[in-house]
This record gives sequence, C-alpha cells and structure tokens, in this order.
Amino acid sequence: MAQLRQLRQQIRSVQSTAKITRAQEMIATSRIVKAQQAMEASKPYAEQIVQALSALVSHHVGIDHPLLNEQPEDRRSAVLVITSDRGFAGGYNANVIREAEALMARLREQGREPVPYVVGNKGITWYRFRDREMVETWNGFSDRPTFPKAEQIGRRLAEDFLKTDENGGVGEIHVVYTEFVSMLTQQVQVRRLLPLEVVERDEAEARADVLPAYEFEPSAGAALDLLLPNYIESRIFHMLLQSAASEHAARRRAMKSATDNANELIGVYTRQMNQVRQAAITQEISEIVGGADALADSGGE
Repeated sequence: MAQLRQLRQQIRSVQSTAKITRAQEMIATSRIVKAQQAMEASKPYAEQIVQALSALVSHHVGIDHPLLNEQPEDRRSAVLVITSDRGFAGGYNANVIREAEALMARLREQGREPVPYVVGNKGITWYRFRDREMVETWNGFSDRPTFPKAEQIGRRLAEDFLKTDENGGVGEIHVVYTEFVSMLTQQVQVRRLLPLEVVERDEAEARADVLPAYEFEPSAGAALDLLLPNYIESRIFHMLLQSAASEHAARRRAMKSATDNANELIGVYTRQMNQVRQAAITQEISEIVGGADALADSGGE
C-alpha cells in the first residue's frame, strides 16, 4: 500500500506540472501572434531606410562618414548579445550564447578584443556568474521590445563606435540574435552592424536592380548624418522583434514538449499503479482462498 500511495502522489505532482507547462504553452501561443505582427509591421520601414541609405552611398561615391569607415587602429569589437529575460524556452538562450562565444573566439584569433553588450536577464546572469565584464546591459523587455529601447541601445553603440579605444570605444559592432523563420524553425544569426559593409555588384546585377536617384537636401552628407543613426536603431529594433518572436516560438515548443512528456509519464505511473493494485488484489484473493482451504481441511479432519 505504501508503494501505491507513493505512485498516486507522483501522479498528482506530474499532473500539477503538466497544468503549468500547458498554461505556459497557451500564453506563448497567444503572444507569438502579436510578436509576428509587430515583426511584419517593422519590415517596410527597415527595407525603405536600407534602400535610401544604399542609394545615397551608391550615387555619391567617395562620401565620407565616421560610421562608414574601417578603424584598424581600434582593436576592440563590440558584441551585442540578445537573450531573453525569462526561461522555459528550451535551448533558445544557450544557442545564442554559444554562437556569441564562438564569435568572440574568432575575434581573438584575429587579434581583436571582444567586449560584450548584453540584452536579457539570461545572458546577463550567464556572464555575471562567470565574472565576465560587460560594458552595458539592458533587460525587462525581451518578449515585448519597444523602439525607445532599441533607440537607447543603438545610440550607445554608435557613441562607443565613434570613440577611440583609449576612451572606451570600439572599432566594429557585431550583433548575435535569433531570426524567426517559422513556428518550428529559429536560427541564430551573427551580423556586423558597423562599420557598414559596401557590397560590390557586377554590371548585370546593377542594371537589374537600379537604385532610385534621390535628391538629398541640404546635402548628401547631412542626410547621411540623419539616416545612419535611424538605420542602426531600426536594424536593432527589427532584430529585437525577431528575437522576441523566436523566444515565444521556442517557449511554446519547449512547453508543448514538456506537457507531452508529463502526460506520457502520467501514463507510465498509472500503469505501474494499476499493476501494484492488481498484485495487491491478487494477493488478497490468494490469502482468502488459502484461508478457506485451510478451514475446509481442518473441518474435514
């Protein structure tokens, strides 16, 4: 009976866990729709500002701007790591941190000094636990990012990029985030945000994709001063939205798997409980039959 009581307690405990994981799964399912809508809504602006910036640089060859220039004398490289504030998301955070660490190892091999900027409590906790220095941290908005937060991150990164190493600056900026592909697929991406990379195209590609000839007033340089900060902030905002949608999708998948495992475990415990109960009933029947046979034998004598 003690074993039967223990199995019943285990079933109740797993059932309680299954209720929690099921609730988390439903919450993540409801939030991922809003996250996807916000992500899709940010695409047109991001695409247009990229197109305008590309047109400006393409039609004004030789234009000079600090955010466009390589800084070989600055050996520090900023690595913006975007993680989540909450757990229950499977390998979401572990994958991002693993890719960020691999990027930092490659930068060290190139003779650069990587310095982390971390978004999300999970990443902040991971680096603090290992006594790793972080230049700046942000948290409290990983599942619902806002543009003011992206603006805050972008301005800090741009300011540090314009500084020298002696003043705590960086020579390049990389971002490690999770791209939302579908409900089942999320991929960790590494992007170099600054300095901007100019991609050379052959003549056929240039003719196939002709950039519009914008008129910039008062000058292309002044327009670039305004466009580049907005470009950086919009890119970071879009990456935050991608990460938020990926976080909800990963949490939904992890919680669904946990619920399925809990239900399977309940089935195992239930079968074990039925076996123990059946064994106890069989033993009681055997004892009754044995007692009846003993009484019959003693009466016959």
